[in-house]
Amino acid sequence: MSENISLRVLRIVPGTSVDGPGLRTSIYFAGCRHHCKGCHNPESWDLEGGELMSLKEIMNRIKEEGFNVTFSGGDPIVQVGPLTELAKLIRQEGFNIWLYTGYTIEQLLQMPEAADLLTYVNTIVDGQFVQEKRDISLCFRGSSNQRIINLR
Repeated sequence: MSENISLRVLRIVPGTSVDGPGLRTSIYFAGCRHHCKGCHNPESWDLEGGELMSLKEIMNRIKEEGFNVTFSGGDPIVQVGPLTELAKLIRQEGFNIWLYTGYTIEQLLQMPEAADLLTYVNTIVDGQFVQEKRDISLCFRGSSNQRIINLR
């Protein structure tokens, strides 16, 4: 595991059930360029926010908790290169990965680094939060334009 790769992490929440099926370890990454009106986490927008954590530190937490993993934020795609390295390690350990992003899958597939990341992700929740389409009855998403896409 490359010791010099790190990611900006706002928080790691183990045992949550709101960011995908079952109990999961949700990792909230710093940085977002979408700035959606009505965002429930605007403190995550700062690209220099959170704390730098090495891949080893993050993997230790994931293995310690033993839950499947969700990448959220912010928008994890802001850190797509190191995030892909983390996703590889997570999948090698046998964990399932959900990814929340403001980009659509069509946009991600046009970005070579993001397309590489998707080879390790099981499920993506795509699309920006749209306040006018907010729907609290939806499971695992905030607005009706967002899609849950199973990649595996």
